[in-house]
Amino acid sequence: MKRNTNVSSSRRKSRKAHFTASSGERRIRMSAALSHDLRTKYNVRSLPIRKDDEVRVVCGDNKNHEGKVVACYRKKYVIHIDKLTVTKTNGNTAQIGVSPSNVILTKLKLDKDRKALLERKNRTVAADKGKVKVSADVN
Repeated sequence: MKRNTNVSSSRRKSRKAHFTASSGERRIRMSAALSHDLRTKYNVRSLPIRKDDEVRVVCGDNKNHEGKVVACYRKKYVIHIDKLTVTKTNGNTAQIGVSPSNVILTKLKLDKDRKALLERKNRTVAADKGKVKVSADVN
């Protein structure tokens, strides 16, 4: 059963949204889970990947490779990690594209915008804001 009436479950519409997404929408779609340490530290489950973050590949042919994100190729929905290259037949090296869903973030590049995003997404603070404290005066 469909839970959210504002989101279409049509395959055609989902594919169209995926392939015609703007760069800002692709940034959100290219999110990755945080490692267990970062998850407990920030109380955030996932974040959009950006250049200079450190990641570990958790599934696929390149499993257990770690490195720094060199580029986020939004057009192809892949990220490039340093030290993860292939040597071509002509001798050149080329970056291997990895899907953001196959990696976890192990170290974040923090600047003021990223810190603000973490603060906004913090689940414990959000839960506390929703609660209303009622104090009853007993006379």
